[in-house]
Amino acid sequence: MKYDHAEKACQLFAEGRNCAQAVFAAFSDVTGLDEEFALRLASSFGGGMGRMREVCGTCSAMFMIAGILYGYSSKNNIGEKTEHYRRIQHLAEEFKKRHETINCLELLKGLKVTKDPTPEQRTEQYYKVRPCIKFVRSAAEILDEYIAQNQE
Repeated sequence: MKYDHAEKACQLFAEGRNCAQAVFAAFSDVTGLDEEFALRLASSFGGGMGRMREVCGTCSAMFMIAGILYGYSSKNNIGEKTEHYRRIQHLAEEFKKRHETINCLELLKGLKVTKDPTPEQRTEQYYKVRPCIKFVRSAAEILDEYIAQNQE
């Protein structure tokens, strides 16, 4: 049975995980990471990295998964580094095609957001107003498409 990463990511987000955790942990079956470990590892990237509203956590999760699956470990192989950075830029561009930016603050334009480290309560109203679940879904779909086209 094929695992539906977008649905799993949305479920994790709806359960209260941050955006990065939702995407990163949804791919635990692909990365081979224990889900609890994946949740802990991605916990720093929610809200555009610790609620600093920088790079969207869903994109950070995509990039980390791409690193696990396709990344390099050599220190001097310019070709490997170039290829991997090209991959990351491609994933970012795919996200931008759907949402115009990968910046959390820009994605949340029109909403009252702060950089305060205290997360907002996940209430019914939060989920009605926040567009984040669509970013979670997009990132998971983009990554699934990429993986399907680039299986080793």
